[in-house]
Formats: sequence, C-alpha cells, structure tokens
Amino acid sequence: MPVDTKRVRGPDESQSPLLFERVDAGAKPGPVQPRADGRAAAEPRPVFARAGLVSQADGSVYAECGRSKVLCAVYGPRESDRKEERRMSGATLGCEFRFAPFSCRKRAAWIQGNLEKEYSSIMEQSLQPAICLHKYPRSQIEVYVMVLENDGSTLAAALTCASLALAEAGIEMFDVVVGCSLRQCGEVSLLDPTAAEEYSAASAQGVNNGSLTVALLPTLNQISGLVSKGEWEEEAAVEAIKACVEGCQKLYSVVQQCLTRSIKRKLPQLVSKA
Repeated sequence: MPVDTKRVRGPDESQSPLLFERVDAGAKPGPVQPRADGRAAAEPRPVFARAGLVSQADGSVYAECGRSKVLCAVYGPRESDRKEERRMSGATLGCEFRFAPFSCRKRAAWIQGNLEKEYSSIMEQSLQPAICLHKYPRSQIEVYVMVLENDGSTLAAALTCASLALAEAGIEMFDVVVGCSLRQCGEVSLLDPTAAEEYSAASAQGVNNGSLTVALLPTLNQISGLVSKGEWEEEAAVEAIKACVEGCQKLYSVVQQCLTRSIKRKLPQLVSKA
C-alpha cells in the first residue's frame, strides 16, 4: 500500500498537558478577579430588548445581553398542518434554535448541529409550562430563534427573548419565562458568563467546573427548566440555583419594560381601528 508522505500522522496515544501542569498547594482555584468586563461575580450584564422588529411575524423581539445578540420570531397560533395534531385538545409548540454562520469565531454550518438541536428541545420543554396551550386546540405555535452574535449565555438569552416574543404575539400565558446562566469555576460562581468564561478550563484538578442554566417563571416563582453540565458538589449546586433565580428576578424588570413599550406603540393603532 503506498504511503501518503504529505500527511503528518499523529501518535496512536496521547496525554492531556494538564497532567504535567504545576499546581501550587496554597493557590485558590478560579479566575483572576475582577472579571474582564469589570463586573462582579454575581453581577449580570446589561440587557436591551425591543419588540416588533419583524413585520411578517405575529410576535418578534430583538435582545442584547452584553455582546450576545439574539433575534426571535413567533408565528401562530394557526391551524395545524398534520392530521394527528388536529385531534389534540391543545396546541403544539415547536422551537428552532440556530446560530448564524457569522455569530461564532468558527463559522457555523447551515445544517442544524447537535448543540442547536439540544437547545431547541430545551427551549420547547421550558416554554411549554408558561403557555396556555389548552386555549388553542388543533393549532400550532412556532418559535424561531437566531443568534446573531455569540458571546456566552445564549440559551438563557434565547429563553427570555422567546418568552417576550410569545407575549408580544398576544398568546395567553400563565407567566413569562426568564433565563439566567451561571459558570462555576472552582470556588467562584460567575453569573451570566461570557463566551471566554464559559469555555475556560479549570485552573486545578478536582474542583467544581460546571455550568448551569435556569428558566424561571418569576411571578409564580417556579422553575420551568434547568440544565446542568459538568461536576458539582451538592452545596455548590444549591447555591448556584439560588444565584440564577436571583439573576432572573433582576432581569424581570427589563422584561416588563419591553412589553410596556410594545403595548404603548400598538395602542394608537388599536384605538384607531376600534
């Protein structure tokens, strides 16, 4: 068999360079304070949200969380195309989460990847408890989320943005959904992490190094979705969930202001039609 001389063959086995990293016994694990953007560990990034930017959609919201930019459009409720769904007593919810090709450092593909499919399923499970699906029989509601720039906490931003778009579309809901993420790095909990903080490696072996995303119904004070990755200790996990719930409550005022501005813009049109 001819040998390919142009291809450099790597070794059959390899070891992680972290095995040879020198760790001081007295050093505390965790990133160097303060954070790169000057925030405290428990401080979320400023959030901007505006509704009604996509004229073809029944409801749409554009949101910025720091440098992360998310656009959501909602279509429906409308009659279901599938015969089996028409027999159901309530509406069906479909969610699609996508990264724009230019949103990440590494160009994203047009074909939906595994992470996008995972986020789509999480969004569907987290938004369903907040929507009065039983009031829209034999119909479907479609939610499309596009991340225009990924600088961390995109799933939490997508949950908040999608909930705002559903409310802006006039769909009856028990409560809005607010998302918040947290990155645990050693003994330090970083609320609303950036992309650099999300993918940073632990500075020492055997420490907590996980991520957490919580979807909260703030008025009902109920958690509709929780996603955890990495290794956690019991006490650290409980404190992380509490921190995310507090972060969601802080963002609730932004959600209220966005919906209030949207209603004020629509009010003159509704009065003229009446």
